[in-house]
Amino acid sequence: MKTRPPRATISDVARTAKTGKTSVSRYLNGEVNLLSPDLKARIEQAIADLDYRPSQMARGLKRGRTRLIGLIIADITNPYSVDVLSGIEAACRAQGFTLLMCNTNNEVDREQYYLQLLSSYQVEGIVVNAVGMHEEVLKRLQQSMLPMVLIDRKIPDFACDVVGLNNPEAAQIATQHLLDNSYDALLFLSEPLGSVNTRRERLGAFYDTCKAHAGVMAENAEVPLHQPEQLEQVLQTFQQRHSDKRCAVMAANGALTLQVARALQRLDQRWGETIGLLGFDELEWAALAGVGITTLKQPTWQIGYAALEQVIARIDGNEQPISEQVFPGELIVRGSSQPLR
Repeated sequence: MKTRPPRATISDVARTAKTGKTSVSRYLNGEVNLLSPDLKARIEQAIADLDYRPSQMARGLKRGRTRLIGLIIADITNPYSVDVLSGIEAACRAQGFTLLMCNTNNEVDREQYYLQLLSSYQVEGIVVNAVGMHEEVLKRLQQSMLPMVLIDRKIPDFACDVVGLNNPEAAQIATQHLLDNSYDALLFLSEPLGSVNTRRERLGAFYDTCKAHAGVMAENAEVPLHQPEQLEQVLQTFQQRHSDKRCAVMAANGALTLQVARALQRLDQRWGETIGLLGFDELEWAALAGVGITTLKQPTWQIGYAALEQVIARIDGNEQPISEQVFPGELIVRGSSQPLR
C-alpha cells in the first residue's frame, strides 16, 4: 500500500532554504522587512517545493488566540437549527473565525461531552442551543468565564447572553390570527414542556390571548415528537370534545408541525376545510402541503448571526450587563388557517 509522504515542517523549510527557523518564522509572520530579498525568495521557493502548510492551530496558540468558536446545537435535523447554523457560519467567515459544530441530538450526556471537547480545543467562545445541562457542567462553565451566548433556550439559574425569538409576541400574533378567523376551540401542541422556556413562553401567551375572548375553548397537550399513535389520539379526542366548534391546532415548532400534518392526513382531516392548522417555524414544504400551512416564521439566520456577533463582542472585552436580544417573528398566512365553512 502506498504510504503518504510525511508533512513538511518548518525545519525542512529552513534546511531547504539554507537558513534558520527564526528567519522562516519571520517570513510566515509577515515580518519580511527583516529579511533580505534573496533570503525571502529562497524561503518562498522552499515553501513551494515542499508544499509546506503551517499549522494554524499552533500559530494561534503561540499568539494566545485560536480563532475557534464552538457551537453546540440540539438537533441538526431540525430546519430551525440548519438556518441558525447558516447565520453563525456566515458571521464566522465575516469575522475571521472558524466554527467547530457539535450536534447533541437532544441528549444531555452528549452535551456534557462536547462541552469538555470544545474546552480541550481551546475555543475562544461558544454558542449553545441548550437542551438541559448537568449541574456540575454548569458550575464548570460559570467558573471558566468562557464567553458564551445561548440561542433560543435559556438555562435556569445561569446568567448568560441570550438571542432568540420574541416568543410572547409571536405566540400572541399567531393565536390572535386564529381567533380573528373565527376558530373557537384551540389546541396548543408541544413536546413535553420540561424547563424549555420557549415552549412555556409560547404556551403562556397562547392562554393569555385566548382569555380575552369569551366563549373560546383553549387547551394544550404535550406529546413526544415520535409518538404518532399518541398524537392521533390527542387530535381525535380534541375534535370529538369540541364537535360543535371550529377547531384549530397550533404546533409549537416545525418538527412537530410535520408530525401533526402527517397525523391529520392519516385521520383523513383536511387543514383549512375540517380543521385549522398553524405551526411555528417556516418550512420549505409548507406552501405545497394541501392548501398550504400557515406558519410563524422566525428570523433564524439573523438570530444565528447576532449570536455569533455577541460572542465575539464578549471575546473582545465587552463588559456590558448580560442581555437578552429578541427578534420579531413574521406570520405567513396560507390556506390552513382560513375560516372554516
